Amino acid sequence: MATTSMKYNVTIEDFNSIKSYWLNAQHSLRWNCIFVLPGWLKTWWQIFGDGSDPCLCVVRKQEDLIGIAPLMVKGENASLVGDSNVCDWLDFIITPGRGLEFCGVLLDYLSNQGITHLDLKPLRPDSIILTDLVEMARELGYNVSCEQEDISLELDLPSSWGDYLLMLNGKQRHEIRRKFRRLHEAATINFRVFEDAKEVRNIMRTFFALFEQAKQNKAAFMTEGMASFFNSLGEAMAEANILKIYILELDAIPAAAAMCFDYNSTIYLYNSGYDRRFSSLSAGLLCKVLSIKDSIQRGKKKYDFLKGDEVYKHRLGGKEIPLYRCQIRIK
Repeated sequence: MATTSMKYNVTIEDFNSIKSYWLNAQHSLRWNCIFVLPGWLKTWWQIFGDGSDPCLCVVRKQEDLIGIAPLMVKGENASLVGDSNVCDWLDFIITPGRGLEFCGVLLDYLSNQGITHLDLKPLRPDSIILTDLVEMARELGYNVSCEQEDISLELDLPSSWGDYLLMLNGKQRHEIRRKFRRLHEAATINFRVFEDAKEVRNIMRTFFALFEQAKQNKAAFMTEGMASFFNSLGEAMAEANILKIYILELDAIPAAAAMCFDYNSTIYLYNSGYDRRFSSLSAGLLCKVLSIKDSIQRGKKKYDFLKGDEVYKHRLGGKEIPLYRCQIRIK
């Protein structure tokens, strides 16, 4: 399906064509949000997309690709492909400098298709939606409301492990060093990272076992559908060379795990788990700390703890980023 003006063309495309744009370096699209990468979008849709129609809007000016809005539609309502349970924030994919242009064309297209309500979440403050789309919608006289719903925490990484420790306050620095001393005194430590797509299925079994042991609510979260999503997502991200699964072994026993993604010089801590038998040794926390250390050694620029206000994120140096919900009433 397509709609055409003298200058612009909007097409509704599928996940495979969206992936081809991501793989084609000739396009100038900026894929800043890991949660709208084609593999992520397609995986989410295959598991959770029942009941909606995919509306992957691709905007061009003649042959020039301007941007993509990954939407789903129910009646007169449109939202972003994804949900806050497994997508920490979402956004459009835009050619730099052309956000307002894209948003104007998109709003016109959606209005012509009978869409009257956009419910877009979760969103970072620097998202195209909260900057350019909101500005354009208000300019057109549409009713716009934006409310904070959650927070995320992230950490700018220094160039060395020693500098990272100095970033922490004295109490936290002392606690990390003390916990590592206790860990080394108690067991032989082996910290491993798994990245190969061929290893994903086997290592995901270990991850799930540790995830479900960590807390009772985590076991309830990992339903059959959610487990299918995690497995498929792990495979998709491993194929894209983005997946990292860290395993902390104590005396050759897997004691803790962290599922992370390595994208655009940032390590994203997506989820984690640990064996409660090693709670007294802070195995879960130290697995995360070791993943920060590994990130620094690999020259990464940022470590993103992602959504949620857990205390450990603050103690390890995370800085708060608000996350918003934006609703737009199209006249």
